[in-house]
Amino acid sequence: MDAPEHDVIRCDAAVTLAFSVLGKRWNGMIVSALGSGASTFRGVSHAVPGISDAVLSDRLADLAEAGLIVRTVTPGPPVTVSYGLTDSGSRLLPILDQLGEWAAGNLTARP
Repeated sequence: MDAPEHDVIRCDAAVTLAFSVLGKRWNGMIVSALGSGASTFRGVSHAVPGISDAVLSDRLADLAEAGLIVRTVTPGPPVTVSYGLTDSGSRLLPILDQLGEWAAGNLTARP
């Protein structure tokens, strides 16, 4: 039996869309940090060393817009805000692990 034909154009469009979100610096780390459970803004900030609060805020908004995370506000006092993965975000975790393993074994470091 022949392998199904690979739809290059459809695949390229899907990969381009995925990397438009995942290709932004910090996004993969934020998704990975939320893989162990929902967290506050400060918790995510501590889990992703080196990210500024302004960039973290932007990236959380981007990831929420992409449907990978959800922002939950719990009324107070005090009001608390937490971030967690959606089902789509959770399904991304093993893919990020596989991509990291592939990169470590197949890409050479650039200076």
